[in-house]
Amino acid sequence: MASEKGMWVVFVREWKRILSSKICIWGMIVAPLLTFGLLMYMMHAGLPTKIPIAVVDLDNSLTSRSLVRQLDAFAKTDIKFKSLSFKEARVEMERGQVYGVFTIPRNFAKDAISGNRPKIVFYTNNAFLISGSLLFQDMKTISVLASASVGLRMGEAKGYTQGQLMPIIQPISIEAHPIGNPWLNYSVYLNNVLTPGIIFLILAMFTISSFGSEVKMGTGRKFLDLAGGSTVKAIFGKILPYTILFFVLSLFFMSVLYYYNNFPLNSGFFPICFAYLCLILSAQGFGLMLLAVFGNYRLSLSAASLLGMISFSITGFSFPSIAMSPVLYALSFLFPLRHFFLIYVDQALNGIAWQYSAYHYAALLGFFFLGLISMGRVRNFMYENVYEE
Repeated sequence: MASEKGMWVVFVREWKRILSSKICIWGMIVAPLLTFGLLMYMMHAGLPTKIPIAVVDLDNSLTSRSLVRQLDAFAKTDIKFKSLSFKEARVEMERGQVYGVFTIPRNFAKDAISGNRPKIVFYTNNAFLISGSLLFQDMKTISVLASASVGLRMGEAKGYTQGQLMPIIQPISIEAHPIGNPWLNYSVYLNNVLTPGIIFLILAMFTISSFGSEVKMGTGRKFLDLAGGSTVKAIFGKILPYTILFFVLSLFFMSVLYYYNNFPLNSGFFPICFAYLCLILSAQGFGLMLLAVFGNYRLSLSAASLLGMISFSITGFSFPSIAMSPVLYALSFLFPLRHFFLIYVDQALNGIAWQYSAYHYAALLGFFFLGLISMGRVRNFMYENVYEE
């Protein structure tokens, strides 16, 4: 009967398949929520603090001990190990007990006062990028302060006043005023890109799986017949439940990020909400494109997993895309997450007019329309009903 066919029938059928599948419930609901909760918990402090380091004080003078106390007073640094042997400190770093080693040479105070310019040496474990870079910042700061302190003491010993010495020791006074994220909160920066990236990756894979499972179970033709033979009704009826489900998840994530945690949202709620909706549609279009290109369930799923993971690297939030090779920089715009990241920076952090992000909104929707263009190939894939083991 005609009343038993159409997009609504496919829509209801797909909801029943989702709710009756443990894989769908765990993969599309439980896994994103657990991952989001874990990321928020890991970065709840905003910035890592009390990162353990080792100090090798070979001078053990009043000056060197004062320097060590000043380093330990930094919020991000926690001196957990002191030794007179660099070898012992290195072993601790290799074991993962400390993330950096700060070494003060012998005769440090004596050489500093006599003008021999002793060298403070420090090492960081950059296998842990965030902790390594933060420790490097603290250790470099304390080294510069030590040099300035010694210079100030030498100048005062020669009869100069602090007013005369400070323009020489620090000719330029630097004031840092970070925009967008003045707290330097890693959660503000990372969770607002990692969370959409996880949504994109999971949804692209489940879009492919929703069609591939029909072929695997030999129900491809039956599925198309339920839509009255209309490819458009069949595809929209199948992907619409996933769109609704992930949009509801996105609304929950946005409420936690922007209302509960009060993360920056300078252009208001609707520009970023629309960006999430565009990202969801782009993920579905991305999945349809891969299915049309490969025409194989397993290969399409593998490609979605690979390209989805590459998105996290090539997007530019961990390493600037503009600093990559020109080829990689150009390729980065072929990944939907790149456009979402630029929308987030412009709208949530910088708060510029949404028209300046119109190109990126259009690019996200473009991925969805490219997926719709490939519906014919997806229809052929469904009619073949051949699943390759």
